[in-house]
Amino acid sequence: MSDAQLFEKSEALNSEDLLRAIFEQMPSVPACLTCSFQAEDMIVLSLLRQRLPNVPVLFLETGYHFADTYRFRDQVTRDWKLNLVNVVQQTTVQQQEATFGILHQIDPAKCCQLRKVEPLMESLEPFDLWFTGLRREQSPTRRNLKKIERHRLPSGKTLLKISLLADWSWAQVWEFTGKHQLAYLPQYDRGYLSIGCEPCTAIPTSGADARSGRWGGKKLECGMHTFSEKTDG
Repeated sequence: MSDAQLFEKSEALNSEDLLRAIFEQMPSVPACLTCSFQAEDMIVLSLLRQRLPNVPVLFLETGYHFADTYRFRDQVTRDWKLNLVNVVQQTTVQQQEATFGILHQIDPAKCCQLRKVEPLMESLEPFDLWFTGLRREQSPTRRNLKKIERHRLPSGKTLLKISLLADWSWAQVWEFTGKHQLAYLPQYDRGYLSIGCEPCTAIPTSGADARSGRWGGKKLECGMHTFSEKTDG
């Protein structure tokens, strides 16, 4: 199967069959997962580890996460013996705030650019397959998400971005989580549906999309999934 055929067939394959097809075609290609330890990421991680037990798990260590998130990350890392890669920034939170002020309050886009986007783009350089837990249902900005997309990083390097759960509903996420007894972040039990940095995460209003509680409703993306250039080449 050529890359073009894989792209074409990917939308009709379920997550496990797609994963199998990818690794049958590209068995030795360097792969990673970007992981915030949300429910979707835990599902993709559980599937990936069946084929790549030592897959690098890239966690964006912004310095602003919930204490619960850090505890959960550390517990899962121990329990699953993860190859965790904490992606850190060139400046600490204290240095950034001393220079720019409280960016997540006055310029959240710049805060995300400095603490998420730029470090992530650099950390993706060694890899050719980038797995994510993105779903189309999560927000309007992800409505046209494909299960496999080719992306170009700012450096010019291209890689395949793979979203195994692109067509999953929230109900499917929780059905899989319960069926396979996967651990999940405790914030979900408090009503959170999309969990990122604590200052920029709120419980969404009833009936609103999952990411409406992020950044006070001022935006829906940090930029890490929109900054790389999607390309057909």
